[in-house]
Amino acid sequence: KFRRIPGGSFRMGSPSSDKDRSNNERQHTVRVGEFWLGETEVTQAQWQAVMGSNPSYFKGRDLPVEQVSWKDIQEFIKKLNARTGKKFHLPTEAEWEYACREGGRKVRYCNGKDEASKSGIHYRSSMTKPVASFAPNSLGLYDMSGNVAEWTCSAYTASYDGREQKCGVSARKYSLRGGSWGGLPRRVRAADRYGYDPGNRGSGLGFRLAQD
Repeated sequence: KFRRIPGGSFRMGSPSSDKDRSNNERQHTVRVGEFWLGETEVTQAQWQAVMGSNPSYFKGRDLPVEQVSWKDIQEFIKKLNARTGKKFHLPTEAEWEYACREGGRKVRYCNGKDEASKSGIHYRSSMTKPVASFAPNSLGLYDMSGNVAEWTCSAYTASYDGREQKCGVSARKYSLRGGSWGGLPRRVRAADRYGYDPGNRGSGLGFRLAQD
């Protein structure tokens, strides 16, 4: 299922008053157009249906698929698009944060809260949980903070330079957002970001799909 995310402008990044902020979270105004975003992270059952295999370390049909690299995901999307005739893709980093912030609201976490609670976000745990185990944000999106960190299509740069607003074709690193099941509260903040090589895999790395 996909949710319509209305376009708009917002302040991407974190204010200097955020005690947990990193230097790569410079605040700046960004505008995104309307798009559709998956309610949940892609599950192992969904990956299996398209790819015929399940690479995940933690096994379970309704658990998010993990141990998938950015390159693996491109193969998944290619097959899914060919099968359905639709145009699925990863969200840009700006689209991801805009949706996480419920259309650009000033919230620290992607469930619409300013405080991290283990009853609302899956972090500092020992493994993944089934998608949609916690309440969604006001846009109907689940687990954008915690569970698995989510790949975006945007090239990662330590200082925002516009690449967060578009998809990178061949980048050295791609941006990951949202933090994972093993992260600290600061790592599941709406503004937290880091970059990985497109070939990297891990039990805390997954994704959700976007659609034009």
